[in-house]
Amino acid sequence: MRVLDVTDLRTTFDTDRGPLRAVDGVSFTLDRGQTLGVVGESGCGKTVLARTVMGLLGGPRVSGSVTFSGTELVGAPPATLRSLWGAHIGMVFQDPMTSLNPVMRIGRQIAEPLRLHLGLGRDEARATAVSLLGQVGLPSPEARYRSYPGELSGGMRQRVMIAIAVACAPRLLLADEPTTGLDVTVQAQILDLLAGMAADRQMAMVLISHDLAVVATRTDHILVMYAGRVVEQAPTRTLFSATAMPYTEALLRSTPRLANPSHTRLAAIDGRPPDLVDRPPGCPFAPRCRYAQDLCRAEAPPLVAAEAPDHRYACWFPLGGRTGPTPPATDRGRS
Repeated sequence: MRVLDVTDLRTTFDTDRGPLRAVDGVSFTLDRGQTLGVVGESGCGKTVLARTVMGLLGGPRVSGSVTFSGTELVGAPPATLRSLWGAHIGMVFQDPMTSLNPVMRIGRQIAEPLRLHLGLGRDEARATAVSLLGQVGLPSPEARYRSYPGELSGGMRQRVMIAIAVACAPRLLLADEPTTGLDVTVQAQILDLLAGMAADRQMAMVLISHDLAVVATRTDHILVMYAGRVVEQAPTRTLFSATAMPYTEALLRSTPRLANPSHTRLAAIDGRPPDLVDRPPGCPFAPRCRYAQDLCRAEAPPLVAAEAPDHRYACWFPLGGRTGPTPPATDRGRS
């Protein structure tokens, strides 16, 4: 069953220098029980995409369509959005320390949506909140119920955020880099917890990360973003076995590998992402791409279908010898 349908979504901020297109024509769908990974460098538009889907951004201009279980969210009245937040759509934010209320006990922060959306009484909401704290792996949940966020570690605070996000059993969960700032052991625990909850509840999930290794074994599909645009999207297995976009390859090359000897220098992507206010012509990744040719610097490639099902990429000269999109007529035959 289709849970989320995003079509040609665009988010534009008006700045002193001109319009900044943070999300530029993004489209994807998500069914019940599926997990979509959204990856890319910092500044590529992942967080803005998630907050636009949620309807949390009040300042920018938004166009396109975001349909959640048949309800259009773009331009929806605030009352409609508030009725969906928490009850049907949950979100785990990047930094729990700034997302949690520092002067409110965590138990109350979990119980509040239970009372608001589900109509539970005080005692029932408390019992459910304590149960949720146990489900997300916090030790001594009864004692933690009365703790303040500042009394918990980063990993514990992130588990509290997850408990709040899933308290009302939403159909869609947006997890925006939920392991930022956590050590690798806690990262694995948090990701396993999210994956287990999504599977148990048949919940659709969008898992946002800058690291392809994080989403490799925990997603069904992956969407790669660069400069606010989708540059490649495919089923997870296909993306890793038949990578087409050089930017995706660069992300894979920059991932640390346990098999490498100690002190092996990490591969980096040279250069910087483009200025989103003053975009250069051509492919936005061309200035940093080892395979770029003249056509790449002159014309932006469209997002086209590959041979594999549900695989799309935006590159004139895709990896692996696959045929790219048809160049503009004036540039055909250019090497």
